[in-house]
Amino acid sequence: MHRPDAPKAPKGIILAGGLGTRLRPLTKVTNKHLLPVYDKPMIYYPLETLCSAGIVEIMIVTGGNSAGEFLRLLGNGAEFGLRDIYYTYQEGEGGIADALRLCEHFAEGGPIVVVLGDNILQENIAPYVAKFREQGGGARILLKEVEDASRFGVPAFDGERIAAIEEKPAQPKSSYAVTGVYFYDARVFEYIRALSPSARGEFEITDVNNRYLQEGKLCYDVMKGWWSDAGTFESLFRANQLVAQERKRRS
Repeated sequence: MHRPDAPKAPKGIILAGGLGTRLRPLTKVTNKHLLPVYDKPMIYYPLETLCSAGIVEIMIVTGGNSAGEFLRLLGNGAEFGLRDIYYTYQEGEGGIADALRLCEHFAEGGPIVVVLGDNILQENIAPYVAKFREQGGGARILLKEVEDASRFGVPAFDGERIAAIEEKPAQPKSSYAVTGVYFYDARVFEYIRALSPSARGEFEITDVNNRYLQEGKLCYDVMKGWWSDAGTFESLFRANQLVAQERKRRS
């Protein structure tokens, strides 16, 4: 067991399962997270996000018929400065929380940083990791103001405090989206085990975040840089544009 005065460094988890049905026919013969975003496979971006924040132990949850392609592409992670990458397999499409439950043994009772495999962001998340570690438990989420909030989990605010988070609301109570970057302590797996499937038949990560909120253990930051998911044709196109612009700006 680790001492309270010597907390474990968080491990990283990338959720890259699912069937990518919204991107068919592009995903008919491959996993969504292997599609290109400008000059790299999509999966490279969340990997680089975790590595640039100093996270050295990473597990990838994959699924579908292309799981073996991740191993062929990424190997043991040496290209990213890692000693190894761990892999596990999600059956079907049970939702984000269902995929995360497969990582309990990997977390080993310590904190985790979770990134959805189709999330691409401009910022280095190291400052948010540091805030989470200083927080001393609970959960932390990153928000970003968007034009299409109804596609995401959306926070409803009471002043500056989050009062509740709604999953894909038809009439969002704010213009902020809960991005696909989550910070959790070990209780996340306890909360996942208590979940029931939503009306969509999935185990929703929003329900997990609301549980932390009810316990008074959910903190948040608003991201300053750009952010995009890449789960639809429109957002995939936008992600390509953002990355291309960023490459041009840095050259």
